[in-house]
Amino acid sequence: MPIKLPDTLPATRILRNENVFVMTETRAVHQDIRPLKVLILNLMPKKIETENQLMRLLSNSALQVNIELLRIHTRASKNTPTEHLNSFYRNFEQVQEKNYDGLVITGAPLGLVAFEDVLYWNQVEEIIHWSQAHVTSTLFLCWAVQAGLKVIYDLPKRTRRSKLSGIYRYRICKQHEPLTRGFDDEFMAPQSRNADFPVDFISQNTDLEILADSEVTGVYLMASKDRRQVYLSGHPEYDADTLANEYQRDQHEGLEPEVPANYFPDNNPANTPATTWRSHGTLFFANWLNYCVYQITPYDLARLAPEKNK
Repeated sequence: MPIKLPDTLPATRILRNENVFVMTETRAVHQDIRPLKVLILNLMPKKIETENQLMRLLSNSALQVNIELLRIHTRASKNTPTEHLNSFYRNFEQVQEKNYDGLVITGAPLGLVAFEDVLYWNQVEEIIHWSQAHVTSTLFLCWAVQAGLKVIYDLPKRTRRSKLSGIYRYRICKQHEPLTRGFDDEFMAPQSRNADFPVDFISQNTDLEILADSEVTGVYLMASKDRRQVYLSGHPEYDADTLANEYQRDQHEGLEPEVPANYFPDNNPANTPATTWRSHGTLFFANWLNYCVYQITPYDLARLAPEKNK
């Protein structure tokens, strides 16, 4: 089954060119089924790029998924046309009375910024609290993991001495876990963060189940016992050249970044990198949609279980 996107959203054309089954709003009105409703809070500066990456992964499922895009504020963006934001994004006031099967909160380039100094921190906090009553399962990515841990567990921001950037090997921590069903025992995944998620820190300060980790980089995947909150510290949605583009950007800004680990062939930035994480990234999103959203969510979203309103 497809994901449903607005007819004129750039991702619609891009995914169709990749032979991905995309259903436009025009066709979807004739479908007599109850599709999943997934909201994406996109905090990344290059919003169109992030839209394409996430929708590519969300589309690879047997479930029909209706996507809505949410923005945190109406200020002008340096990287995304205002016309695009006004055409395809909703403000929180337009969705706060609704319920959703799933919510994805993206990362943001805020790893070195204190929560109280983030211009829209109050809005992020409000949306995370709102999700606990209005969303069946919320997926936090990268910086959003820090935000979720702060809001739900009141954990302080932990920052690494140097930025973690590259492709790292992870191991499965729990056998027969639905979120990692079909994964190899070890798998590769991109990281691009200043945040630190040590295994002991998470184990001692939360009731989250750690589902995948690394001795080098700490926790990769963790979730609440009811899978209503899922935390993913990396970037399985990244394209092959995303880390290269970030590396070149940081070089241009004079930050003297380290070469992303295990990424460029022969560790040479002049060489073209290849993806080694796409299959597990695709499988993870399909598992999240199936086991944490579809298998749990009520047919009538107005009937979310009372305990989800705590």
